[in-house]
Amino acid sequence: MTVYRKSIAEHIFDGGNAILLLFLGAATLYPIIHVIAASLSNADQLMSHQGPLLFPLGLQWEAYRLVLNNPNIGTGFRNTLFIVVFGTILNVFMTAMGAYVLSRKQVYWNKILMLLIVFTMYFSGGLIPTYLLVYKTLHLKNSLFALIIPGMISTWNLIIMRTSFKQIPDSLLESAKIDGANDFGLLFRIVIPLSMPILSVMILFYGVGHWNAWFNAMLYLRERQLFPLQLILREILIQNNTDSMMTGVGSLDKQSVSESIKYATIVVATFPILVIYPFLQRYFVKGVMIGALKE
Repeated sequence: MTVYRKSIAEHIFDGGNAILLLFLGAATLYPIIHVIAASLSNADQLMSHQGPLLFPLGLQWEAYRLVLNNPNIGTGFRNTLFIVVFGTILNVFMTAMGAYVLSRKQVYWNKILMLLIVFTMYFSGGLIPTYLLVYKTLHLKNSLFALIIPGMISTWNLIIMRTSFKQIPDSLLESAKIDGANDFGLLFRIVIPLSMPILSVMILFYGVGHWNAWFNAMLYLRERQLFPLQLILREILIQNNTDSMMTGVGSLDKQSVSESIKYATIVVATFPILVIYPFLQRYFVKGVMIGALKE
């Protein structure tokens, strides 16, 4: 039995790859560590500190207490959870329906439909027509559904899911048809159960997209009780609007406490996604690779 031994060049290549990946991992991990450490630091020490931050400066939880007691954060969480849960369910359902139809060879004008769908990836009506569509035609002014319905299907995700559905053998679907299954039965009892990796990827893509979205909310929402969490976060970070969290904080301490609040708000807004991601990560690579196979 021949034992394969790596050459010196291969060892050098592997070592270079390891060093590069360690560097990229550190570059990715450091901002997270810095934000968490800053959010747990004493406000005065944080203001006077210069340079990298790997550990909290005088551990304290005051910034988190102020953030979690802010009613705007609670309302933002509630609105964002509604948008993420309901929006993702609707996104995945509609995308699966469209992908199933486009994956069937017997559908008339299949290629023409795909060309029309792909066309929307490169050309759109623009911001003003979309705004008028949402306000005047769909009558979704000041509604959370204005953040869900207009972007119900992502063209890119539709193409990925369609490609994944096409990998399911036609013989399997034909056997189910002989047993009396209709297209809805084929989709929900055969295609979707066999496509859980790609569905997990779609849930992750759509869910993270809804969680991070703020621009459409800024356009279509006027009442603060409808603002999602990311719009509240934008006000705090860009507009420096932390006054609503400063109850009981002395005027001399407001500037230093404001910085800690910004970091704590980032952690609070990011934490749910960081918790959920590991449960979907095992499907992520497999699902993307399945959806990336060419015909």
